[in-house]
Amino acid sequence: MTHIKQQKLGYLPDEVPSIGKLLLYALQQVIVMFPATITVALITGFQVSTTIFASGLATLCFILITKRRIPLYYGSSFAYLSAVSAMAMAEGSAEQIASWQATGILPPELISKAQFGIIMSGFVSIAAGLIVKKFGAEKIEKFLPASITGTVSMVIGLTLAGNALSDVLGIGNSVNGLDVTQGSPVSYAWLVVGLVTFIATCIYSRYLKGLMGQLPLLLGVLTGCVVAALFNFIGGINLFRAVPAEALAASSFKIGDGSIFALPAFTFPKFSLAAMFGIMPIAIATIPESTAHMYQLDIYVNDVAMEKGKGSKNYDMVSLLGENLIGDGICDMVSGFVGGPAGTNYGENISTMAITRVFSVPALFVAAIIAMIVSCFTPLIQIIYGIPLAVIGGIEVYCFGAIAAQGIAILIDKGVSMFDSKNIAVIALVCIVGLGGQYAFGGNIPFFNMNIPCVAGAAISGIILNLILTLGDKTRVE
Repeated sequence: MTHIKQQKLGYLPDEVPSIGKLLLYALQQVIVMFPATITVALITGFQVSTTIFASGLATLCFILITKRRIPLYYGSSFAYLSAVSAMAMAEGSAEQIASWQATGILPPELISKAQFGIIMSGFVSIAAGLIVKKFGAEKIEKFLPASITGTVSMVIGLTLAGNALSDVLGIGNSVNGLDVTQGSPVSYAWLVVGLVTFIATCIYSRYLKGLMGQLPLLLGVLTGCVVAALFNFIGGINLFRAVPAEALAASSFKIGDGSIFALPAFTFPKFSLAAMFGIMPIAIATIPESTAHMYQLDIYVNDVAMEKGKGSKNYDMVSLLGENLIGDGICDMVSGFVGGPAGTNYGENISTMAITRVFSVPALFVAAIIAMIVSCFTPLIQIIYGIPLAVIGGIEVYCFGAIAAQGIAILIDKGVSMFDSKNIAVIALVCIVGLGGQYAFGGNIPFFNMNIPCVAGAAISGIILNLILTLGDKTRVE
């Protein structure tokens, strides 16, 4: 009877599911993490296998650093995209830029320079974490009140809405040499697969109970893949993708021809002032994002704890904010040292935990190990990357929307008054800068000859306005 109740209510951070469930929960987390993490690698030109390996290694380090108390997964951050690309264009020779554009892979010399900036960005998060540990989370709340963290969380989800809708519709994409044009058979198949994936995931999340009820995203992916396979079998429309040859070409060690086993292509950082000044400041934007994630966890973990009758036990995630930020910074250093992109803890994984109510740290530990194994086995990379983009789009609609919804949950849970002029002003600015920057300028806001990532701009502008409007206010910032 107790076992059935635990299945229904989920798992808390210190609880360990049975081996079979543990593997399934972990695999689900890897699948959820994979699309965004590999997308960052493909956009920036970092090695795919190295990026996956770095995310797993950094997650393991994060779990150990935080003493297995915080259920978060570390993945590649979109906030650094423009900074890394701008550094590569500025530092690269004509030959290096041409090679990057032709193969989609940054030359190792440029990756090494970017690594230095990524490692340096870790110091920003570590410094913020030490401040929190020294003076308490309430001090950070004066700079990052719920009106900012909740709204930034909303903005993160909503700025990704375009990616989700684009992936689920497919128009303008191409697969296996076929362009997805509106009204074509390929576009119809793509849309059907995307919609089936989304609707199936919603149904599984709403109606399945027990173990199956905690695997809606994994089951949704499998359902979408089955439908895609039917289109391929019956109509000859193949939506399954293949890893670009260039993405698997380089590796630090191969057995045989590398078709089965190949270690990721590790590179080492190289000193670069341009990379440091161009990449390091972006870490400021990930602090509100990471803080928002902790508030999200605090709400959902404690909800599960109360339902399981463990409300008196300490699952205060917000009190671990300092450890979280320090862990984030060290993870950036770990990822940067082996040749992976800068990152942050993932909203997609948090939304998955919120949907499934599985916050088990051991599940994330196993997920990190699976990611590292996947990065070394070429066939596994090909299988996961081969998941149709239409399927990924259906999952993104759910997960990215859930990230935005969790931002609203923060505002409600923290009692942010929508009748307070200061709160309205801060929320308004964060929303307009974040969403306006995404949809008017493609994600990077032109500002005094600089391109500021919209999430970073939204967070920083919200912090500045909140401080200005707080001057002379003797009451605690809400």
